[in-house]
Amino acid sequence: MGFRSLRVMNEDWVAPGEGFGTHPHQDMEIVTYVLEGALEHKDSMGNGEVLRPGEFQRMTAGTGITHSEFNPSATEPVHLYQIWIYPSQKGLEPSYEQKRFPDAEWKNRLRLVASPESDQGSLLIHQDARIFLARLERGRDVVHELILGRHAWLQVMRGSVTLNGHELQTSDGASVSEENSLLIQSTDDAEFMLFDLA
Repeated sequence: MGFRSLRVMNEDWVAPGEGFGTHPHQDMEIVTYVLEGALEHKDSMGNGEVLRPGEFQRMTAGTGITHSEFNPSATEPVHLYQIWIYPSQKGLEPSYEQKRFPDAEWKNRLRLVASPESDQGSLLIHQDARIFLARLERGRDVVHELILGRHAWLQVMRGSVTLNGHELQTSDGASVSEENSLLIQSTDDAEFMLFDLA
């Protein structure tokens, strides 16, 4: 909890028919990503969606929202990540977005999925932070250059990788500072998110 603007990295499993009842949020950027199962979302802005594997949801809580999240399945659990990022300013107008990125765009490469400018069709987040998604086949690698003064967080969601020679397994996270370049190599088929942070 708490690295640069990254406030929370929650990995959750929700049992069939269970979930989180209506609750409030304020002044937070909330990004949700489903790995397995489905998550039903309802909020005070009138949005009602089901988030499925490979789909991202971005919610700007801003001046205040309430929402609920439930597993609509009677038999299958849902496995998800929920990320909280501090916004660059308080009092933003609440908003919501949901998107899926084609598998080919993040297979063996980094795909920008959230940014402050919505670059490359990514989700909009109100912070100087960029989120990348990648799925690497065993033995493949990607490189990400860090501009001087920026930091990174790597979250391994499936499989295993090395990050500049450091081994990371499923569910591991790593913070990075004072590095110019990140070499991420898969030691098994792997799926991860990379955060480039001010």
